[in-house]
Amino acid sequence: MTMLEVLHGVGLETQFPPGVGAQQVTGLDYDSRRIQPGFLFFAFAGARADGRAFAEAAIEHGAIAVVSELHSPDGFNGTWLQVAHGRQALARAARNFYGQHVALTGITGTNGKTTTGFLVDSVLRAAGKTTALIGTIEYHLGTEVLPAVNTTPESVDLYRLFDRLHAMGGTHATMEVSSHALALGRVYGLHFHTAVFTNLTRDHLDFHLTMEEYFKAKQILFSGSGSSAPAFAVINRDDEYGARLTVNKATEVLSYGLDREADVRARNVTSTFTGLRFEVQFGKLKFPVESALIGRINVYNILAACCAGFSYQLPVEAIARGIAECHGVPGRFERVDEGQPFAVVVDYSHTDDALRNAILVARGLSPKRVITVFGCGGDRDRTKRPIMGQVAAELSDVVVLTSDNPRSEDPLQIMNDVLVGLRRKDTPLVVEPDRAAAIRRAIEQARTGDLVLLAGKGHETYQILKDRTIAFDDREVARDVLRGFGFQKN
Repeated sequence: MTMLEVLHGVGLETQFPPGVGAQQVTGLDYDSRRIQPGFLFFAFAGARADGRAFAEAAIEHGAIAVVSELHSPDGFNGTWLQVAHGRQALARAARNFYGQHVALTGITGTNGKTTTGFLVDSVLRAAGKTTALIGTIEYHLGTEVLPAVNTTPESVDLYRLFDRLHAMGGTHATMEVSSHALALGRVYGLHFHTAVFTNLTRDHLDFHLTMEEYFKAKQILFSGSGSSAPAFAVINRDDEYGARLTVNKATEVLSYGLDREADVRARNVTSTFTGLRFEVQFGKLKFPVESALIGRINVYNILAACCAGFSYQLPVEAIARGIAECHGVPGRFERVDEGQPFAVVVDYSHTDDALRNAILVARGLSPKRVITVFGCGGDRDRTKRPIMGQVAAELSDVVVLTSDNPRSEDPLQIMNDVLVGLRRKDTPLVVEPDRAAAIRRAIEQARTGDLVLLAGKGHETYQILKDRTIAFDDREVARDVLRGFGFQKN
């Protein structure tokens, strides 16, 4: 494919030098280390590094041109093509180069994206589809599992994955779509067959600054940025922001929820520590579902997955089987069981709403006490810290405040911010900045019938400190502590 064909419609602000447009393009990338002869290099203005600093290296590796919204650096002698928006240009070029040959489901919202993604993918596979799943925990490509670099990768990485899926006979991809990806243009130009909205609560205000800007970023998925609007919009009707979403007239809406006005709703819900059982009602259609997932929040996630299945006209039997076969999501209310007489659960709840949901799920299982271990991340929205503290204090019987990815901040200062909310209640409190020690102190307090909730890190296997990142997995630490106390599952 020629450079002229690859860059068609990208919004060039400079003219092609003579003969350049006819050059053959063999690939695209934004990382100079991956550039090969015949590639186009896209130089972004990053938060930590200026892509122009790597332009010369890209040319040395064989790039035939650099594409950027920035001006060329002094002394640069290669072909420099300036565009209005770098990431949008990369997305358009990637679409021109690879095409989009798979049906795409995009899931956005604050909480529930990962679990809903796992459920939708399981439903599609139960219907006999070869699929891809892209999200926070990991990427799936057919039967292959790949490490997740970002919740939503850059556009060219997505198109490469979809191209590989198509080459193996795959037809459907499901992906989490973060607000950052929407705002930055990583998914610009992608066509979504089905767009799913889970909910919107306080998060990422360090990036978006206000809830309205955060909501506007989510709205982009339903408007069709750089492409036509999605064929289907699956929207949580019980969420106040879901009710505010603007949907294109050509988009068919499937609402879900517990409210009677929802198109798809749950009836006769039974929730235990072994899972959920309820009836899905969609007009005159009714069918039972069973799931190993736990709690009210997962009723919503399952309903969203059912709606996605309906959008692809999948058989009810496949939808129910896919729900049943999704046995759990790593780090989402995941049990650590070493035969102890109390429950230990790890959950990725790192916002006030997610923490509230997790503790309420725990409460719904009727433990004698809920002991909550949590912290707040550094270099992130500080306004949610006292709110999370208040939620933990209001809903828990015991709180252990600790550290959670402090990054460049002082862990003690972060904890002081949280204490503002915690001290509004007189809930018994332990303050322990060492997370491993905090987990131990929580478990050693637990008695028969209690539930220990380790909140915040979920599936993560690391702790990000100021000067390094260390290996750390709440599940493994809890398992070691339990074994140290003499518990051992047969």
